[in-house]
Amino acid sequence: MSEIEVARIDAGVVTLHDARRKVRRSVELEAFEIGVYAVTQAQLAELLGESASHPDRPAVDVSWLRAIRFCNAASEWEGLDPAYTFDGEDVTWHVDSDGFRLPTEAEWEHACRAGSTGPHYGPLAEIAWTSADGVTAPQNVGGKHPNLNGLFDTLGNAWEWCWDLLDPARYGDYRVFRGGGFADDAWSVRASTRRGGAPRMHHDDVGFRVARGGFDTTDAAQGWSARADEERAAADGPLPPGWTPLR
Repeated sequence: MSEIEVARIDAGVVTLHDARRKVRRSVELEAFEIGVYAVTQAQLAELLGESASHPDRPAVDVSWLRAIRFCNAASEWEGLDPAYTFDGEDVTWHVDSDGFRLPTEAEWEHACRAGSTGPHYGPLAEIAWTSADGVTAPQNVGGKHPNLNGLFDTLGNAWEWCWDLLDPARYGDYRVFRGGGFADDAWSVRASTRRGGAPRMHHDDVGFRVARGGFDTTDAAQGWSARADEERAAADGPLPPGWTPLR
């Protein structure tokens, strides 16, 4: 398989903002690794037998579940313990595994920001493919300037799946994707913007990049915990105006 190039991201703190729920929280992160580039069509083709009409473009039209299966396949290829197990379509993350996995939402934003505090880590035209470029599909990875972590295309080009649930009280099993895509305007292509979709959903502007790093915890790591997911799903307390829980 074509090598997955990763960069080490130092430990740090990131503040996550959920605009709809009007919630901010600070997350302390341990060091981890994340892909320098989004997973490409060529890499997906080699491991999962997908077509690769544009080998160096990010792999898109990939569901969250397909991305999870790619991570396990990449781990097995490298002789690493897979990070995930399946019970039907229920996925368990084995947090102590050092295999390939999707980044948590906190990891993704920390890696994307690379120390920046504004919506972008540089002038948008120089770092991201967006609607301003007038392109009709994702472009080859690495075509714009990287951030200070050496990562390309974390903003623009293709949205990227993360591990976390978007908002389980409202959207059930929807998972987060981040970063904006080639057809989005500047408002969506920001380090803090959150979107999401069902695990089987796939669109022509949603792909993913892998992460690595195991932790000495159970059912919790890097800003995510199974218990917090359960608490968010319960939707106890007063509801925001105009908001109704998932039925």
